[in-house]
Amino acid sequence: MTSPRQSLSQFLDSSKHQSIDRDLLDLIAHVAHTCVRINRTIQQGAIDNLFGSAGTDNVQGETQQKLDVFANEILINMDTSIGQLAGMASEEMDTIIVAKNPGKYLLLFDPLDGSSNIDVNVSIGTIFSVLKSNPERLPTEADFLQKGSQQVAAGYVIYGPQTILVLTLGLGVAMFTLNQDSGTFLLTTEHLHIPSDTQEFAINMSNMRHWAPPVQQYVSECIAGATGARNKNFNMRWIASMVADVHRILVRGGIFLYPWDQREPEKAGKLRLMYEANPMSFLIEQAGGAAINGTQRILEITPQKLHERVAVMLGSKNEVARLMDFHLN
Repeated sequence: MTSPRQSLSQFLDSSKHQSIDRDLLDLIAHVAHTCVRINRTIQQGAIDNLFGSAGTDNVQGETQQKLDVFANEILINMDTSIGQLAGMASEEMDTIIVAKNPGKYLLLFDPLDGSSNIDVNVSIGTIFSVLKSNPERLPTEADFLQKGSQQVAAGYVIYGPQTILVLTLGLGVAMFTLNQDSGTFLLTTEHLHIPSDTQEFAINMSNMRHWAPPVQQYVSECIAGATGARNKNFNMRWIASMVADVHRILVRGGIFLYPWDQREPEKAGKLRLMYEANPMSFLIEQAGGAAINGTQRILEITPQKLHERVAVMLGSKNEVARLMDFHLN
């Protein structure tokens, strides 16, 4: 007889997490519960007329989808019912929100990553990151500008054929699958590990002419396959949803690249350091992979502003090391 699966609550309450602050564990439970609400809304999106553009732009100047706005509001409103948060920052908002009853932690999130895929029913997700706050005072925007290595927790929920929570508390990476009937996340994989080598890469090939030479060199080698310098064939994948692409890498290995390109040379990259690159890099490293911006470990970058952008290359560590070597030599 199969033993019952451990729920997220049981996992967080287990003896292995006795050394972790209870407020942090409670915050993770609240975030997961909030994502269950977002999941229900996404499933009913077409029926409830929540697909399509909201007719507004976010702080990045990008057109917001109706579900972008809805997911953001659900996460912001979470603050009213919990006491662990000192403040929040969202990819969709210009500046931070200071909590009504300040707690110990700062929550950063991308409420709905990959939202351009909503209308075509491709996997999208919610990404979150948790930092410590200064308990002596109310947080300011400067308090959020911490290196990714200072994260105390990070994760994402991917809304796809199954709704899955992937979480790290700095003790490895665990995966939970939502039981749609009970609304409970159940532990399905406790120790995710990324193979050091891979034959799969994820990048938007249509932009190849705009990339820097090191990225062009790496991808050209992959395309050359067994007849080129690598002496092995590669497969290419690209979903255009970071959550979905990174999830694939965590499950079966690979490398994901969203590099700098010359169309906007003044920008270090496209993805947001605080809301996307840092939490995903924390997860990847905790699963045995690596994450760089080309020349530097992403988790060692000191943010200069809340909505800073960065080039991202992450996944199987031997491939990431090869990319870094191309950038440095």
